[in-house]
Amino acid sequence: METLKRRGLMYVLSSPSGAGKTTITRALLKNNENLTPSVSATTRPRRAGEVHNQDYMFVSQDEFRDMIDNGQMLEHAKVFNNYYGTPRAPVEKALASGQDVIFDIDWQGTQQLFELAAEDLVRVFILPPSNQALEKRLRDRSRDTKETEEQIRSRMAKAADEMSHYTEYDYVIINTDIEEAITQAQLILDAERLKRRRVLGLSDFVRGLMSGL
Repeated sequence: METLKRRGLMYVLSSPSGAGKTTITRALLKNNENLTPSVSATTRPRRAGEVHNQDYMFVSQDEFRDMIDNGQMLEHAKVFNNYYGTPRAPVEKALASGQDVIFDIDWQGTQQLFELAAEDLVRVFILPPSNQALEKRLRDRSRDTKETEEQIRSRMAKAADEMSHYTEYDYVIINTDIEEAITQAQLILDAERLKRRRVLGLSDFVRGLMSGL
């Protein structure tokens, strides 16, 4: 048994804004010591209170482009003139050590990860129970984020396009109740950790069992 080790997995949660993805992600990180968040690199300016290599890896435009050119990014995108992406090295180091990495990215980033590392990837899409519930959550959240009516309507319009990609994911959770959604996300993580292909040294272990019979 001591020879058996598990390769980590990449656990992706995607959803339209307001569907509960961030709340579920935080709960999973709190409840799983062997789960670490993916820290994205970005070229946007650092905001007050943000910590380098904790909230984001803050780099220049030239540094980011060099990382792309040198194959150091697992996925990346340009949003409002700033680059965002996932550095390859820290993720691969975590996976090799048996640690799981959770990603809070959209369907485009998920597609890029699937092209590079399908065997390590677990894709979960979070859906709201209804359009009305989604709008209510966005409006409730806007009291803290101070988003305008125009921004709320923009997020609602974008949600339709995002939800159309649910078929590209392995699992779908309909977030009717947040505690139940967290439980479902944990069950998926637990089951995926037990998959045979993630256990390293299993063939030698079984051969050893068979040779002793």
